[in-house]
Amino acid sequence: MSKQVAVILSGCGVQDGSEIYETTLTLLRLDQLGIGHRCFAPDIMQHHVIDHRSGEVVEGEARNVLTESARLARGNIAPLDELDVDEFDAVILPGGFGAAKNLSNFAEAGSDMEPLPELVEALAPFYQARKPIGLMCIAPALVPKLLGPGIAVTIGHDPGVSGAISSMGGLHRSCGVEDIVVDFENRVVTTPAYMLATRIGEAATGIFKLVERIDELMDL
Repeated sequence: MSKQVAVILSGCGVQDGSEIYETTLTLLRLDQLGIGHRCFAPDIMQHHVIDHRSGEVVEGEARNVLTESARLARGNIAPLDELDVDEFDAVILPGGFGAAKNLSNFAEAGSDMEPLPELVEALAPFYQARKPIGLMCIAPALVPKLLGPGIAVTIGHDPGVSGAISSMGGLHRSCGVEDIVVDFENRVVTTPAYMLATRIGEAATGIFKLVERIDELMDL
């Protein structure tokens, strides 16, 4: 496996971490294409813990983002501050509300949000080196503050989130669940995934296209 992709996680579970299906589909397609990967996550406490049966906040419980992300990575994971751009050809961020709660404060602050400084430090070298960056679901909402203004992304059709992206200086493009938006100039690829998906098969189509386009961009 000559190509290597870093996958940045934000916990485990759609409501308070990385979306499990999105993460698994990303890792599956990377493996099918013969692309190596390594997972990373910040060693910080989660914003909060959600009971995924009831959707309610679990009061008095605290979990670590890196420890929870290790569930998805089957233990093969490293702290985000150990991510070395020289060891990877691209980076992908699955979605889930962890991106809006742990990797940023978008869930609370909207267009006034700030990304996790550690995430900015990790992704800036990829962007500066013109190495492809993939984001899915809610994660593309971070792009204007994470990478800079004027980058075309998609989260699907949600008017509130797309409006926030625009107000932060981003360029939102409407997109169906099974498609992707590619900003070739900035080498950023995004797909709506579970911002729109009602079935895992729908999410898979767009996510597979994203990984495949990242694969193509790594050759350019």
